Amino acid sequence: MTRYEKINIGDTAEIKHTISEEDIKKFVDLSGDDNRLHIDKEFASKTSFKKPVAHGMIGASFISTIIGTKIPGDGALWYAQNLEFLLPVRVGDKLTIMAKVLKKIDRQNSIELQTDIFNQHKQKVTAGIAKVKIIEDEKKEDIEDQQVEKVALIVGATGGIGFETARTLAKDGFELILHYNSNKSKAEQLKVELENLTDQKIILVQANLLNEQETNEMFFEIKRYFNSITSFVNASTLHFGNIKVNSLEWSDMSSQIDINIKSNFNLIKKIIPFMEVNSYGKVVFITTQATEQFNSEWLHYITAKSALNGFAKALAIELASKGIRVNLVSPGMTDTELISDIPEKVKLLTSAKTPLKRLAKPQDIANTISYLVSEKSDFLTGETVRVNGGQVMI
Repeated sequence: MTRYEKINIGDTAEIKHTISEEDIKKFVDLSGDDNRLHIDKEFASKTSFKKPVAHGMIGASFISTIIGTKIPGDGALWYAQNLEFLLPVRVGDKLTIMAKVLKKIDRQNSIELQTDIFNQHKQKVTAGIAKVKIIEDEKKEDIEDQQVEKVALIVGATGGIGFETARTLAKDGFELILHYNSNKSKAEQLKVELENLTDQKIILVQANLLNEQETNEMFFEIKRYFNSITSFVNASTLHFGNIKVNSLEWSDMSSQIDINIKSNFNLIKKIIPFMEVNSYGKVVFITTQATEQFNSEWLHYITAKSALNGFAKALAIELASKGIRVNLVSPGMTDTELISDIPEKVKLLTSAKTPLKRLAKPQDIANTISYLVSEKSDFLTGETVRVNGGQVMI
């Protein structure tokens, strides 16, 4: 929920929707408006419109969506609206619904929103002004030494390390925000599993982390459920292979830099305000042993992870004054899908060279993350914790 005092004149939000025949059928079933202009192609062909026109209120109904989920979000009471339908909307039109705060009315705890809808040709098809009252939950009395709610955002929760980290933090009593990019079924499977383990709140969020709009949408969704985040773990990764420098393209380099630096840059700027609420937070990035024990033909991967190491340490210095700790976990070769293409012989050789005589398991990494996001590590920041069975000792 966005509190009234946090809303500013000029704040904006948008959502998108493509009109389908199914939308029209559902609206007819719900409203009973079966005007043949909307559903009968032959009838519509004899009118000046030539083709069926979608009900104007289908598009307008998404104003409710943007008010109820974006500005102001949960607790919004939409009590007035004027509308002008400027152009017809048809099946296949891609609508962008936009809202902008025009005015705040303090005595009513309400806002005025400009609500406009555009089609794929950037033509305004609907215009209007909405009035919305913000219904806020009653503020709880401050309790001295009240325990801070533990909330962890795990990015890349469907990967081997992310999956195991989610299980571990659920057992530790964290409320969880589980991010996935494309593997929705695995994310849902994880959510069901964890809900059987704990009574803590667990939500799923989806985003391509390299898409700024999707990342913004993800944080809009998070804000609906949580006012603060105490821990952020980025376990997302990008599959890579051995590439000789003569065959390496800049796109191979940039894809690794984007997932390790660009995505974290965008994420951390969104997360800091959630941690500032409590003047406390834990950030954990996953680096690699390969930045200290170099592998041939991994130039693209090692360069990006080395940049991440510097990124994390610079953040640790800057964010310390805000009570936010930033640390890195550096695993050795870990038994996940990421190494599925590595020959078995190489895995066996690596195990043999490891003083503890095995590869790392996702649980080893998750246990380390569990420590770094707990109060037991409150005096650690800017550190790299190596989880490699003794392969690299510094």
